[in-house]
Amino acid sequence: MKNNTSVSFKNVVKTFNDTQVVKSINFTIESGKLVTLLGPSGCGKTTTLRMIAGLELPTSGEILISGQDVTKVSASGRNVGMVFQSYALFPHMTVMQNVCYGLSNRREDKQNMLEKAHKALSTVGLEQYKDRYPSELSGGQQQRVAIARSIVIEPDVLLFDEPLSNLDAKLRRQVRQDIRDLQQKIGVTSIYVTHDQEEALAISDDIIVMCDGEISQIGSPDALYKQPKNEFVAQFIGDANKLSGSLDSVGEDKVFNVNAFPLFQYEGPKGVGENVAFIRPNAFKILRSDHSSAYALPVTVISSVYLGSHTEYKVMTPWGDSLFMIDYSFDEPIANQSSIFIEIDNRGVSIV
Repeated sequence: MKNNTSVSFKNVVKTFNDTQVVKSINFTIESGKLVTLLGPSGCGKTTTLRMIAGLELPTSGEILISGQDVTKVSASGRNVGMVFQSYALFPHMTVMQNVCYGLSNRREDKQNMLEKAHKALSTVGLEQYKDRYPSELSGGQQQRVAIARSIVIEPDVLLFDEPLSNLDAKLRRQVRQDIRDLQQKIGVTSIYVTHDQEEALAISDDIIVMCDGEISQIGSPDALYKQPKNEFVAQFIGDANKLSGSLDSVGEDKVFNVNAFPLFQYEGPKGVGENVAFIRPNAFKILRSDHSSAYALPVTVISSVYLGSHTEYKVMTPWGDSLFMIDYSFDEPIANQSSIFIEIDNRGVSIV
């Protein structure tokens, strides 16, 4: 099914009742990539996905699929598959009948239809369940049936609309990996919508971060996490502590200070002066014995939550700001109201 399909938006606007929900956005998704539209509720990501599918038509601008203008082409005129949040399986049909549904609508030859359906079910690992009904399957299996139904039509573009939101946390991790493995196996250009940052980071080649109908940043998961371009991206892609301070010259180095406390050396492009730093929770290290670091910061533990794989802390700084930090060590959690020293790994810091 490997294809040569790209998707481009050129100055696309979508208005509902005089309200712009998508505001003149531009992007290109390269052939064979899995790209996620990520953002909070109401940011325009689902509307954008529906415009790719042809379920909504843009108010203005152009949508291109493989270089062809499909701006005014309805959903039935586009070879696009869509996996919905609710699975949208027919409960009175077997798995095989559900998978064949799209092909039967296209009046596919019965033998070809069955061969394609068997292949699609084999691809998602469910061929042995072909005679079962949706009610006899788990949530993860139902979602894989929905995926098989979408890929059986050999779409140019495969769309996912929050496909894991109905699954529990453990199953979400498994199914998102199944989706990623499947997408890489068949090579179909895919666009995925979610508000879950971890989900987006785990599966995407690139992420389009949206806020209030606009694109805040486009980039790889690594680039967005390590090099956010603005405050919204820094705080939305993973947690981040916001600290206002100043970059000061110390010899040939630049050091970020808050209320005369030196926190870390800075090696980026920002110049000296007032700046805002965003610090990832896992950038903090608890100094349990050696407090001699020039950047050791005394803090007080306000609260700690042990979560098995890690402990989450809220600590109070000497100047009155609270910080959220995560400790992945196997050390015993530190009691509330304890006075400790921490330092910051500057690899987990962004100044935007």
